Amino acid sequence: MPEKISPYSSYGEKLVRLFAKLLFAGRAYSLSELADMLDCSKQTVLRLLDDIRRSYGVEIEESLQGRQKFYRLRTRHNALPQLEINRQELDVLMMCRAFAEHLLGPQLLDEAGLALEKSRAGQGAEASPFTVYRPGSIDYSPHEGKLLSLLKAMQAGVLAELGYKPLNAARAKRYLVMPLKIFSHNETVYLCARLAGSGQDRLFALHRLQDVSLSETTFELPKDYDFEAIYNRNFGIIKAGSFAVEIEFSGFAAAFVAERSYSPDQQIEQLPEGRIRLRFTASSEPELLAWVLSFGSEAQVIEPSWLKQRICGELDKMTGLYAPDLAAHLGDVNLVESQGGQDEPET
Repeated sequence: MPEKISPYSSYGEKLVRLFAKLLFAGRAYSLSELADMLDCSKQTVLRLLDDIRRSYGVEIEESLQGRQKFYRLRTRHNALPQLEINRQELDVLMMCRAFAEHLLGPQLLDEAGLALEKSRAGQGAEASPFTVYRPGSIDYSPHEGKLLSLLKAMQAGVLAELGYKPLNAARAKRYLVMPLKIFSHNETVYLCARLAGSGQDRLFALHRLQDVSLSETTFELPKDYDFEAIYNRNFGIIKAGSFAVEIEFSGFAAAFVAERSYSPDQQIEQLPEGRIRLRFTASSEPELLAWVLSFGSEAQVIEPSWLKQRICGELDKMTGLYAPDLAAHLGDVNLVESQGGQDEPET
């Protein structure tokens, strides 16, 4: 039996996409167009159309143009009225779509894009002024099926079985979880889930999920789960024990940090010469260490003392990596100083 054209997209996902396309587009599509859009055979499209008729009780019109059949959803008289939005509201929606597309992939936002383009048609077809700078970002297009499966599990309130391969792990591990929240942080999409049977909350990076399958076991949202209280209370996505931090910034780093919020309890003290002192609470040593080092000599840890020791340790390792270059540089400096001393006039 030949392989399916799109083995990574389930029949249910195709049905939802097709229904949304016909519902929002307001125009007829040929059978070939629909097959290309769903990346499947024409026979599969015909089965999907029949299922939409039976499951949703809607009427799908068929028309013949030349040798091609076209399909469109017949709208009812009691359909929801088309809402009018002004230019400013449309620009905000286009901005949100542009900022989110690189995280979720263009296909997942296709249906929303259709509605936006329809609203935009009467206001001019100029290019959107919004986009995203993508270097270092993750391509989430191959992971859209897993994201849709997680959304279904959350909507239906059923446990999901995950195949997950942690960074640098030799092989994937299996988890049975309650999917609770999907969120983005630093250009990465995460699933926050509670392990079934243990009550322990875990984070899973979406792009490291190998597979997602839905079980038939239902669950209720834990009453003690509060995303805001867990993740937006201090610096760091890793939630180990919290600790107080005090860092002094100068130069560009001082201006950059002063514009941002890193913890709800942060305090910024203005110091002479444009320097600032930032006090806040953190919960992730690896993230904090990388963040401080990213500012180079313009960031100095004041407290805690153990973090200063970690900084010194990292600097020693970095110096070791560049030891030959450093020795050559110091040799060149000494040579220049020596030659300069010989050329100096006598006093």
